[in-house]
Amino acid sequence: MSETNAQDPIPSVKDASTVMLVRDGATGPEVFLQRRVGAMAFAAGMTVFPGGGVDPSDGTADIEWAGPEPAWWAAKFGTTEPRAKALVAAAVRETFEECGVLLAGPTGETVVSDTTGYHDARARLERREVSLAAFLAEEKLVLRADLLRPWANWITPVIEPRRYDTRFFVAVLPQGQLADGATSEAAEVQWRTAAEALERWRAGTDVLLPPTWSQLDAIAEFASTAEILAVDRVIEPIMPVLAGDSGRQVLEFPDNHRYFAGMPDTSRLRGSARP
Repeated sequence: MSETNAQDPIPSVKDASTVMLVRDGATGPEVFLQRRVGAMAFAAGMTVFPGGGVDPSDGTADIEWAGPEPAWWAAKFGTTEPRAKALVAAAVRETFEECGVLLAGPTGETVVSDTTGYHDARARLERREVSLAAFLAEEKLVLRADLLRPWANWITPVIEPRRYDTRFFVAVLPQGQLADGATSEAAEVQWRTAAEALERWRAGTDVLLPPTWSQLDAIAEFASTAEILAVDRVIEPIMPVLAGDSGRQVLEFPDNHRYFAGMPDTSRLRGSARP
């Protein structure tokens, strides 16, 4: 993990949304995971869920919306309605940009079954040439907020030069759609059960930052995607803190002892590069 000088100002925090995309598999729920390319400024080489920072346009335009209104999301995440709207919009946008899965449909009761026809629009979104609201309006699509569930809230420690206030969502892969790795941010993608992902982490094959590990650890206890969606999570912000004396400092967060006991090589952890 990166460290800032004690005399440096604490870096500001940027809002972000991350989506745990799940599907039912032969041995239980599977989660879509990406290994980030080594050149990324944040979490380079780490295995993560799709997601990214909130764009200024995510919460500013009118969007055709189905499902819980921003006020409901604001209450769940302990934030304002405009911020909640932007977080949900960013979750939908980032999922589409990073793996081609689009949580939207022609009506509030339907969802697109094939996103290949939106290939060019996906590239324009990734290049920030068009906003999510403009894309949905052009294609006459409705954002399906009801396909998402709020899951967790983790804030990057103050020791990192790049910090995010990340809201985690969970969503089931819509029928007919395929999640891919057609993004410049992913070196490899895979569907794995949470148990398989955690075993690869313990073996040192994949490296998981604490927030990713924590969500996989939680999902591992469910037998189906229906059970995952049915959970009513109480969401409390979690910000790991560096504690201990100068000889041995560790990040403290819920179940941190299990995390560090299971990780074979902490030297492979990489937070954010200095800007």
